[in-house]
Amino acid sequence: MTFGSLDAGDLGEGIAATLLYFLVGVGVLALGFLVLDLLTPGNLRRQVYVDHRPNAAVLLAGNHLSLTVIVVTAILTSSDSLAQGLVDSAVYGLVGVALQALALRVLDAVVPGHLRAIVDEPTLSPAAWAVATSLLAIGAVNAAALS
Repeated sequence: MTFGSLDAGDLGEGIAATLLYFLVGVGVLALGFLVLDLLTPGNLRRQVYVDHRPNAAVLLAGNHLSLTVIVVTAILTSSDSLAQGLVDSAVYGLVGVALQALALRVLDAVVPGHLRAIVDEPTLSPAAWAVATSLLAIGAVNAAALS
């Protein structure tokens, strides 16, 4: 019975590629967090992790899930060349962050009331769930549009 051969070089390259794609993905998610923080009132990290504002947490979750769909799709559809694949993933990830920010601004403009005020509410609002779901849907469309 033959199991084939082991190529340590391929394994090392695969591990390096994994780490680099991981860094690109985490970088895009971190940037997405910073952009969402700029678009919401107050310090988002404090609102979620210290003040326990449920609406801020729901919006953060929706934003992270939508960007994750975009980043995963960007990585899966990127070039097979490592350098070009990393650039593709980073650029499409950044475009995704920008489009999600634009979507959030549009939602803020068309949703009755003000989204910024919803984030500050101490009780869970159905509007936060609706906006988070809209962000996820827009993120899926954004991911499908990647070419």
